[in-house]
Amino acid sequence: MIPIQGVDGLSATAPEKPAGITRTEQDFSKMLTDMIDEVNTLQQKGDQAVQAVQAGDSKNLHEAMIALEQADISTRFLVQVRNKVLDAYQEIMRMQV
Repeated sequence: MIPIQGVDGLSATAPEKPAGITRTEQDFSKMLTDMIDEVNTLQQKGDQAVQAVQAGDSKNLHEAMIALEQADISTRFLVQVRNKVLDAYQEIMRMQV
């Protein structure tokens, strides 16, 4: 059997975190920020597709409708996530300490 050896160049200490913020909070915050940015991008693409069809630059009405549906579905998903987060927060606030 081969003995386990350490990996060279790695520090045994964990990277420093900002005071008062845990890694989970950073990850969750980043996830929400990324999700909002993605929804915003999809909304903008949907608006651009509709404007292109209205201006006559694009004859692909079905592509514009697909872009709008993607934006709509992503917005509804984001709203559901927000509702779940608010429900969880309200449940925590109702807990007795």
